Amino acid sequence: MKLTKYTHACIRLEKDGKVLVLDPGTFSESAEALDGAHAVLITHEHPDHVDVPAMTRALEAPADLAVFAPAGVAATLQEEAPQAAERIHPVEPGSTFDAAGFEVRSFGGQHALIHPQIPLVANIGYLVDGNVYHPGDSFIVPDGLSVRTLLVPIHAPWSKAAEVVDFVVSVRAPRAFQIHDGLLNETGLKMVEGHVSRLGGKYGTKFAHLAPRESVEV
Repeated sequence: MKLTKYTHACIRLEKDGKVLVLDPGTFSESAEALDGAHAVLITHEHPDHVDVPAMTRALEAPADLAVFAPAGVAATLQEEAPQAAERIHPVEPGSTFDAAGFEVRSFGGQHALIHPQIPLVANIGYLVDGNVYHPGDSFIVPDGLSVRTLLVPIHAPWSKAAEVVDFVVSVRAPRAFQIHDGLLNETGLKMVEGHVSRLGGKYGTKFAHLAPRESVEV
């Protein structure tokens, strides 16, 4: 399976001629990532994870794009693209479903706390083909399951470096790549990724940085 990293939290997966996109948000090259996509997984409603206009255009195109998202996001997209409403599916945590030939399992249910005065929103983490895990804006660990490729939210208003490292250590995937890196400059990115690489490596996780549009086989 081919994994392509886009800016911030967007990931594109390709296998057997099918394309699955996760979190095409406004910080990312969302239109490019969505080009030719067969299915999209959205973790939550924040704009850096879902570019609603770009998703609406993709759903209006003459294709059979399927979208899976928390209920609130699904409802918004159904209102924006009513002709595609039957292809937009609400997702609850603890479910298993097929998305364009990719097996998906869902986890979590709640966005990490930013501040007590900021309302929490729904957040779904996705494990794709028992391989790639995208937690969205959370550090939910898919307990009891083996993750081979971990996507690490490297920095966010709701996290600190110690929590990032603890998440990597808890999942103990053989390999990991960064996501949610759009708010860091080069200096901050090197510092946090250095901690993740050094400390996560002690527990068997090999961390590597991916540049926007860089692809790897996973």
